[in-house]
Order: sequence, then C-alpha cells, then structure tokens
Amino acid sequence: MQILLESPNQPDVIRLIDELDAYQKPLYPPESHHGIDIAALSAANVLFAVARNEEGHAIGCGAIVVGPEFGELKRMFVRPGNRGQGIAMKLLGFLEDQAAAKGCKTFMLETGPSQPEALSLYARAGYELRGPFGSYGPDPFSVFMEKGVGRNALA
Repeated sequence: MQILLESPNQPDVIRLIDELDAYQKPLYPPESHHGIDIAALSAANVLFAVARNEEGHAIGCGAIVVGPEFGELKRMFVRPGNRGQGIAMKLLGFLEDQAAAKGCKTFMLETGPSQPEALSLYARAGYELRGPFGSYGPDPFSVFMEKGVGRNALA
C-alpha cells in the first residue's frame, strides 16, 4: 500500500468519494451533511491523500483543510473490502504529519453518531470529544472531536 498527496479530481478518486457519499447520505438528514466537493478538496489549503493498493487502485482517501487556527479532517474513507488492515489509521497519521509540517497544531473533525467505526478510530488515534467549532452549530447528528499535535494514538 502507498499513501501520497494527490489531486482529488481523478476518475478513480471521484468514484471513491461517490462511494463515501452513498454510504453516508442515508445515515443523516441533508442539513447534517458537511462533506466538501471536489472543487473544495482541490483548494490550495487542502491536503488530500489517497491510499492505493499494490495494483495502484484507490482504496482510501482523506483530507485536512489547513486553516489559520486548526486543520479540519474531511472525507476520510476506506473501501469496506479494505477495512481492518490499519489503512485508515495510516492514512490519518499521514495527513496529520503533512498538516503538522505546514504548521498545524490542532486537528478537528465532525462526524456522525451513526458511524461507530469512525468514532472508534478517532478515539484510538487520540481524538477527544468537544463542542462545535468553526461555522458548525449544535446538531444531534454531529459528533465533534479534537486532537493536539503530538498527542499519541492508543493503538
């Protein structure tokens, strides 16, 4: 497996993001969807990473939007058939390292309560629950988490 920063505007990556949307959209009402599109993922302040298998197929992705106060994790996804191999944790660590190298000191994220696997991953990686941040407001379909640079993962 290889993880690199890549453009999100590639056919196989777009299909991966479409799979993520197909998974998430039935879980929450439309007003509780906070994913960003390909154009936003292509912005200069976004670090977008792709995990590829030995054959070069995109099997996972994620992004950190690097802002002046924190980096926000977005669009984390590993194909179901590739889960349980530590890919998501490696992808997350790669993104955090890349963002920290750009001066990011804090990572934040918004996910949902209907995604227990994601919540478990983030907790194992050292993220802690917090309240809404940035432009988010309170939402029963949102779970907000935060991690400081250098906070070690539990697994």
